[in-house]
Amino acid sequence: MLSYRTTNRDGYREYRSDPRICINCPTRHLCTHSKDCVKTVQRHIWKDYEDLADDVRYTLKYRKLYKRRKETIERVFADAKEKHAMRYTQYRGLAQESNWVKLKFAAMNLKKLASWLWKEKRSPFAFILFWPLYARNPVHA
Repeated sequence: MLSYRTTNRDGYREYRSDPRICINCPTRHLCTHSKDCVKTVQRHIWKDYEDLADDVRYTLKYRKLYKRRKETIERVFADAKEKHAMRYTQYRGLAQESNWVKLKFAAMNLKKLASWLWKEKRSPFAFILFWPLYARNPVHA
């Protein structure tokens, strides 16, 4: 039996065995080769949630949803790389690069909006003037 000892600064919980029990164990060589007869195991504090998310991903509902990811999410990043020069960084520093990426994705969203308005044969000015109506009910506005 491993008992909890401490949590380190990296977010790992340490569990250790009792050396008084392990010193007389006939199968100790299968668990540990330490001289002080202690087995130590580290487990991250978020590991339970990671395992839960992994289990959910393999259910039938989420397996279908995960397949659609390539059509929706991955497509956006592929377009960003190919059409909007986001394959490489343009600036130095996290703040400048973050601002540049936000601007690029805002431009991509405006392009999507313009395309949607064009397909629906709606005026962009009507969209701007009647924004509260669109925000509440975009289908019937």
